[in-house]
Amino acid sequence: MYSLGYDIGSSSIKAALVDNNSLSTIGTAQYPNNEMDILAVKSGWAEQDPQLWWENLILVTQKLFAQTGIDSTQIKSIGISYQMHGLVLVNKDFEVLRPSIIWCDSRGVEIGNKAFDELGSDFCLCHLLNSPGNFTASKLKWVKENEPQVFERIHKIMLPGDFINMKLTGEINTTIGGLSEAVLWDFKNNRPSEELLSYFGFDQSIVPDLVNTIGVQGHVSKSAAQKLKLSEGIPVAYRAGDQPNNALALNVLKPGEVAATGGTSGVVFGVTDQYASDKKSRVNGFAHVNHAPSKPSLGILLCINGAGIQYGWMKGLLDSGKTSYTEIERIAASVSINADGLKILPFGNGAERILENRDIGGRILNINFNRHKKAHLYRAALEGIAYSFVYGCQILKEMGMKIQVMKVGNDNLFQSHVFSTTIASVLDCEIEMLSTTGAVGAAKASAVGAGLFDSLEELMQDQKIVSRYTPADNANEYKSGYEEWHSELIKLLT
Repeated sequence: MYSLGYDIGSSSIKAALVDNNSLSTIGTAQYPNNEMDILAVKSGWAEQDPQLWWENLILVTQKLFAQTGIDSTQIKSIGISYQMHGLVLVNKDFEVLRPSIIWCDSRGVEIGNKAFDELGSDFCLCHLLNSPGNFTASKLKWVKENEPQVFERIHKIMLPGDFINMKLTGEINTTIGGLSEAVLWDFKNNRPSEELLSYFGFDQSIVPDLVNTIGVQGHVSKSAAQKLKLSEGIPVAYRAGDQPNNALALNVLKPGEVAATGGTSGVVFGVTDQYASDKKSRVNGFAHVNHAPSKPSLGILLCINGAGIQYGWMKGLLDSGKTSYTEIERIAASVSINADGLKILPFGNGAERILENRDIGGRILNINFNRHKKAHLYRAALEGIAYSFVYGCQILKEMGMKIQVMKVGNDNLFQSHVFSTTIASVLDCEIEMLSTTGAVGAAKASAVGAGLFDSLEELMQDQKIVSRYTPADNANEYKSGYEEWHSELIKLLT
């Protein structure tokens, strides 16, 4: 018997099949191969047609079963991971009213900032663990103010994963995790935030009923089964945003554990059992997949816009992108730690939340035309991104989190020994690299939700570590480099 997992991204839809007997991944697929269109009618806007997600989910399902040859009648559970914070609106006939305003759309920023000021930081940080910021609730307020003819027809609001569940099962529901990502969940009172709903002028009836993140959320309908060529009645038994789900896929479930990704942007997701918030709103807190009011489990999430995008920019600038990342790693490692004093601040991809929404731009500091070569620039680029991860993790430490282990996927920046060893050495932590994906994590979690396994721990305990990074023997040299970099950053911020 098998479990099927989906990862609903803004670039593509991914799917994975997991054998529930061996816990091995039977196959993975992605559709489309090129990135899905994002509509940007105005600067700062980003929208997608939810129906496109569904159509591509059908196609990736067909592709996956064609690749694997698995009998689809053997599927016993389905799980969903999805792009966080997107807004989907449907009417009473379950028809989409407008394109989804997705995670990278910034039109709600001022609305959220105003709400934070008027509701007060004490209320927002104590009850919501966040500023309403640019999250889903603020996007909905924008619709209310600018598209009243759409707003008055709303039957239910949803996140992207809720929409996919609706298409699979014919039912509309959501999770505590989903509402926390929308900044509509009151953690202190354990209910949708009546205060925020009232402040924005939203009727509570538009909020879907709640189901457990890990548990049966509906069953595949006859209509969906025909489209997907699956059996009717398969339980959809797990749903979570992509960052909590990535943490689950990496078995980051306990306080003190941290998951990280180093793609175009960087993300760190730390787990705590405390209702923690940052007074400067440099990070965000959301319900983790195993959260329960009686046993809190929260993910503290920080983002770094200037991560892989800076490294890719440097690669393209220095050799028009011709050299492989493996070769660049070798070149970067050929020079000493701290790149002979050359420092790079990788903040050239817009305002950074960890810098209190300051946009200070990227900086190359202390360059010496007689001494510094291409190798120094490559190493300083990697170290600068690593230092920005460390800077973000220091915020988590200020909130009381103890970072003992950082778990990462086997891709992107963490494949660099220079990058990963720098982080491990400065933070005094281990970095464990595992081979998994979001769709695989969703498939496994759905097996627990469907009752095929007793616990996540049982399912995740045999994950293999591909590689491990530990603090270097000369860790003090890395720490000195970070202090120099940090000193330069503070000069710009003060």
